[in-house]
Amino acid sequence: MSGQLDDDAPIYVISVAAQLAGMHPQTLRQYDRLGIVSPQRARGRGRRYSRRDVESLREVQRLSQDEGINLAGIRRIIELERELDRARAELERLRAITTARVFAADRSGEVSELPPGRRPRRTGGALVIWRPQHRP
Repeated sequence: MSGQLDDDAPIYVISVAAQLAGMHPQTLRQYDRLGIVSPQRARGRGRRYSRRDVESLREVQRLSQDEGINLAGIRRIIELERELDRARAELERLRAITTARVFAADRSGEVSELPPGRRPRRTGGALVIWRPQHRP
């Protein structure tokens, strides 16, 4: 990283995270127990909150206070958002895989790219599928 902190880096102790989110530390403990916002743990098992955790706490507070959603509803919303994020990541992975290009070589060694949906002529040549490198 170029001098910037990772949004997922566990940097805030519970008192600082609570202050940044405008909440009481006991509220953060309750959210952790309920699985609504679960921070990372330090070696001594103390909670360490990231910037992303603090933003999540603010969103929980907004949903609760402004939208009137109870904690069970908020937990379900968070679960669905995580599931949607996983599905989007999988879609991107699949899109990267399906951008394969197909090449055919004839007996003389002449190579040509085939348009999508086109089959090579059966001339005893070779068929090669090229996929761009995908890093998970």
